[in-house]
Amino acid sequence: MSERTMSDEHKAAIAAGRIEAAAVRDYLEALETHRPRPGRRQSAESLNAKKDAIDAQIAEAKPIKRLLLMQERRDIEAAIEALQVEPDMASVEEGFVTHAANYGRRKGIQYATWREFGVAADMLARAGITRGG
Repeated sequence: MSERTMSDEHKAAIAAGRIEAAAVRDYLEALETHRPRPGRRQSAESLNAKKDAIDAQIAEAKPIKRLLLMQERRDIEAAIEALQVEPDMASVEEGFVTHAANYGRRKGIQYATWREFGVAADMLARAGITRGG
């Protein structure tokens, strides 16, 4: 039985697919994380005040309430951390523009699906993704 080997072309295609997928994933994650949400945006100060209030309640809380407060504290800590991490949108947008059309074509992703996810029409136009194809 002989061993199968991948051609250099196949290896290059796999590598290109990984690069395209990473660029699209990075953009979509940045878009999702920093999408404007309704309501007033919470500041790190207000979140820290909420966390301090929870910390004060935890010591006196009954077990099930303490468990829920601990989870709420973790959620607040994650929200505080997310406020501090700002993606380099110019960089992720450039990666998306460069790779999204090929990725979308390979995966059969239609224009309307990109839009439904929340990708702006001007970003799709920059990437060369059109309604018709």
